[in-house]
Amino acid sequence: MAHQGEILQEAIKRSGISITRIVEELGITRPTIYRKFKEETLDANFVKNIGQIIGHDFSADFTIAQQSTLPFVTQSVRPSVTPGITPRVTPAPKAESDAINQLLTLQAKYIALLEAYNELLLKVYGPK
Repeated sequence: MAHQGEILQEAIKRSGISITRIVEELGITRPTIYRKFKEETLDANFVKNIGQIIGHDFSADFTIAQQSTLPFVTQSVRPSVTPGITPRVTPAPKAESDAINQLLTLQAKYIALLEAYNELLLKVYGPK
């Protein structure tokens, strides 16, 4: 079973939003977010902030045992629609979604490769 850091990383990959944008909005460094991906349990505020950036509700991604460690997940029944907020609708997977998932996976790998290359350039040549 995937731990919280892996679940977070996978949701970011599926969102198509770059790590660069996420770290800039959070005010952290790239190595910090990559360390978070390796952690089994994450700070609830950190997860919530990333969820807001990528437009994803992580409360449904964690198992009941994992949810008990996340204080932002409540066990009470909430109203189905919050005034002023449009609920996120996830379409059912289709047959062509397999090809789309393959493309998204390739895109994520390409972006990760570019980001690693940029980090290497910064280590070798330093910031401008």
